[in-house]
Parts: sequence; C-alpha cells; structure tokens
Amino acid sequence: MSAAPVLPAKPKGKRPIGWIIAAVVVVVAIAVAVVVGAVRAGGSEGAASGGAQKTVKIGVSDKSLGYWSTYTKLAKERLGVDVQLTNFSDYSLPNPALKDGQLDINQFQHIQYLADYNVSSDDDLQPIGSTAVYPLPLYATKYSKPAELPANAAVAIPNDAINQARALLILQAAKLVELKDGGSAFSTTTDITSSKVDVQPLDASQTANALQQGSVAAAVVNNNFATAANLPTSDIIYQDDPASASAAPYVNVFAVRAADKDDKTYLDLAKLFQDDAVQKAFKKDLPEAVSRDESATKLQDELAKVEQDAKAAKQ
Repeated sequence: MSAAPVLPAKPKGKRPIGWIIAAVVVVVAIAVAVVVGAVRAGGSEGAASGGAQKTVKIGVSDKSLGYWSTYTKLAKERLGVDVQLTNFSDYSLPNPALKDGQLDINQFQHIQYLADYNVSSDDDLQPIGSTAVYPLPLYATKYSKPAELPANAAVAIPNDAINQARALLILQAAKLVELKDGGSAFSTTTDITSSKVDVQPLDASQTANALQQGSVAAAVVNNNFATAANLPTSDIIYQDDPASASAAPYVNVFAVRAADKDDKTYLDLAKLFQDDAVQKAFKKDLPEAVSRDESATKLQDELAKVEQDAKAAKQ
C-alpha cells in the first residue's frame, strides 16, 4: 500500500476569500431550494396550505338562497376559488355585465334566453354547465284552476321576449288563449288570435306584486320572483312540464364569454353545482326545480340550434 500523501501545512492568518464566497453560494442555494419547495407544496395543496386563492365573480338572481352558501364554501375548500356573488333583480343586466368583464360567469338564464340575447346583441356568450329546468307557473290567489278565472280577468305575464313567449304557450296549454299557428318560442301578444282573459305584459319583477296587490286575477311568475315574494306553491293553478323533452331550451346554465369556454377553473365551478351537497341544499331551497346535468358540448350545440331559430324569427 502506498504511503498517504503529505498534506501541506495550513496557512496561518485569514481564511482565503474564495472559500468564503463558495460557502455563501452554497448557503444561498440551499435557502432558494427550501423556498421553492415550500411554494410548490403550497400550490399543490391550495388554500388549505395558505396558497393564494383565485377570485371568480358570478352574477346570479337568487343570491339569498342557502344553496349558494354551500356552493361557495365548497368552491373555496375544494377548488381554492373565492366565489364572489353579485345579485341582479333585472334580467337585462347580467349578460352585458359579463360581456364587459364585470363578471366572470353568470347563472340566471336558460338557453332560450341566452340565444335571444346573443342574436339581439350580436354577442357570443356560451354555456359551460347546467343547473335545472324550472317550471313556469301560473299563480292565482282566489282560484284553484284556470277554468275558474272569470271572463276577461286580468292575467299578468313577463314582458321580456322569451319569458313572454313561454308564458303565452302556458296560457294556451291552460286553454285561456289561442295563438297563431299554435304559437312558438318567439310568440308575442300580437299572435293571440282569441282569448278568454285580458293578458297584461309586465316587467318580470312586478308580476308577483301585481297578483298580491289584487290588480290581476292571475300571473305567470318566474321562479326567483315567486320565491322572493313568498308565493306558496299551493297558489299554482297551472305550469309547464320541466321534465319533458320540449324543455331542453329552458335548461338554466352557467354562461361565460366565448374566449373563456374552455377555462378549467370555470368548468370546474360549473361542474361543482352537481356535487351531492350542493344538490341537497338546492332541492331544499327549490323543490319544484328539476336538476339537469348536461355537458358543455351538448349545451353549446343546443344553443346553436336555438340561435338559428331566433335569427329566423327576427327576419
């Protein structure tokens, strides 16, 4: 075995500057590695590890209902998303607010309404998830069925184009009016060919109030306004069938700008609505609603078809 090499004598005095620099570099490198590791760990665990949350603004028309509390809580816990809800009582506002970037998503409308908006406004908002189909009920406080309404009794219906057409189809099904060519999703009061009642279009937010104040004998009231007015379901004397195949255009949706239709966060938020906990709370708040779980692709295909009909109706 060879003899061990003789090491040079240690220099006396100050440590060479090169060693000090090398030691500093090593310490800095270790510190950077620790910080990067911590950041990556925080990012993978989301809000639970203190990672920054993403804020998403959603426009709705029923913010006060309890199911939204369940939804926003799960969005924060599972997706690391802070959902901020903005409530609208006027249906004409959420789509322009979405278009202008005041909102990231809205959830208040069905496909039929969205199609009419896109065609009328030359816009291209797109559905990315479904919630439910709501029956559109005819309410009366003094009568138990449509046939009991007196001749020429005042009946309020929503005055916006899409809900008005649907309301007229309901009145026709209830044998209170007849519509030209059997009516369509774009019928107006000018299409009434005969009527047993006096149909009075009002702002959708005022139909419940008109009924409660006694200025009309019956009223077609949208679900959220009926809930806000505490109209009991026992006052419903007629409604359409939300489970029927013909209800496809009336599936309510989460809508986004076309550029955002493939955004993973937004798609995850739309899908979160189908979570069992959200559905349980939703059915408690709105037992009359029929939940629907449709893919974004199917909803967008349905929208395209309805838009074609809307364009033809406006020619």
